[in-house]
Amino acid sequence: MAPLPPGEAFPPHSFPQVAPMPQFTASCSHIGLCVADLERARRFYREALGFAEEAVFAVENTINDLLGIPDNVVMTSQMMRHGNLVIELIHFSSPATISGGLRAMNQLGLTHLSFVVDDVDIAAAHLEACGGAVLRDTRTVFAFPDADPTILIFCTDPDGTRIELYRPSSSLAAG
Repeated sequence: MAPLPPGEAFPPHSFPQVAPMPQFTASCSHIGLCVADLERARRFYREALGFAEEAVFAVENTINDLLGIPDNVVMTSQMMRHGNLVIELIHFSSPATISGGLRAMNQLGLTHLSFVVDDVDIAAAHLEACGGAVLRDTRTVFAFPDADPTILIFCTDPDGTRIELYRPSSSLAAG
């Protein structure tokens, strides 16, 4: 495509087409979470959030390049399902996992998992009883005129993955 002459611009909402968009469909397969203790993570996601265990895979030095880990990979992958959402709990026996602490919300990449709940406070207490942590300072209420509020709070799973518990206003849920 030739450059535009000086003073001319592409029409609004129009961009040069570099290559035709290929025809394919895409849907979310799963979200992977590295965990320090597989049994603890299984129990948390099963008991705290209602996930069901599905396939489990033992992997040893067969996908090192795919994972970006040069050698001696020994891992277990546990698929967990909740409705249409599938998470993959990934536990490394070797090499050891790397703890990064609580991620900042403005750090690039995955920031949190979000679940709609009927009661934010009851759900948060339940997650805490199942081994998670409640980030109490994050409890937020968004008020709406002539409607019940939206309420949310952040918690973490036992490995520090941030989990949002969200109760939308009925005015938002109806829309």
